[in-house]
Amino acid sequence: MKTAALLVNLGSPDSTEVKDVKKYLDEFLMDKRVIDYPFLFRALLVRGIILNTRPRKSAEAYKSIWWDEGSPLIVLTKRLQKKVQNGTSLPVEIAMRYGNPSISSSLKKLIESNSDLKKVYVLPLYPHYAMSSFETVVEKVKEEAAVICPGVELDFQDPFYNDEDYINILAESIRPSLQEPFNKVLFSYHGVPERHILKGDVTGCHCLKTENCCSTPSPAHAQCYRHQCFETTRLVAEKLGLTTDQYSVSFQSRLGRDPWLTPFTDATLEEYGKSGMEKLIVVCPAFVSDCLETLEEIQVEGAEEFIAAGGKSIDVVDCLNDRDDWSALLSKWIEE
Repeated sequence: MKTAALLVNLGSPDSTEVKDVKKYLDEFLMDKRVIDYPFLFRALLVRGIILNTRPRKSAEAYKSIWWDEGSPLIVLTKRLQKKVQNGTSLPVEIAMRYGNPSISSSLKKLIESNSDLKKVYVLPLYPHYAMSSFETVVEKVKEEAAVICPGVELDFQDPFYNDEDYINILAESIRPSLQEPFNKVLFSYHGVPERHILKGDVTGCHCLKTENCCSTPSPAHAQCYRHQCFETTRLVAEKLGLTTDQYSVSFQSRLGRDPWLTPFTDATLEEYGKSGMEKLIVVCPAFVSDCLETLEEIQVEGAEEFIAAGGKSIDVVDCLNDRDDWSALLSKWIEE
């Protein structure tokens, strides 16, 4: 084959052992696009502080959601790969930005099994642009390919946060939860520091600096995670016929004391619980595969916070995972 596809997801520790979790967190948090401080300060923060305290707690969290087959994210991505492969004639491999299978090993596998390879179509499995997700995948693939297969062309799938087919599939994944009476749909996205939004602003004067910046047209939106999250929410809500008082947006998984995107998911869940909501629906569109942030942070911790505050029932919508319509869309993009 002259063309192949590479699906790239976030990644996971190899096991729930503290040493494997520590190794994974080191690779993840030392990424200059995740914690974008100068190397020495980043190393002091991550290796001097975080990795001395967090791995054990994170290992316990992973243990609570780990499947018999392994990491849910890895297992689900492999299942997705099989379905996508069945829908296209081109070779399809998967890779993880952090952990295994690594981007380098997957590129080598494609080269070894396709001697005439001329192009790799790379699909970062992130709907939205963020320097700590989509951008770091793109740059890492470029870096590895320059060494492993310098003559192979790379073609990257753009963020698909507003793609009509993707929006339709995301809406359909939520629709069954709306069949029973509910109070609110909460769209919970992974958080990022505000400084990441400012760094991605190509105009230097729009994001978080002008009134209603996310709804005011601007070239900055091409790389604005916040705008793209709000746009995904708006389009899905429109598709589902939700009124503005039936849904809201929040951001989860903040780290450190710097300003992060608000409102925070944990505070929102507590607020909704205190209001005595009978049923809250939560969807996490920043993730296409269920992982620690959805299975433990939202389905376990988030649900406990909501109910402890006075809420009655919470329904967390599964990520797209290996849905037939989602895998068919990825196969379609590869074929096209």
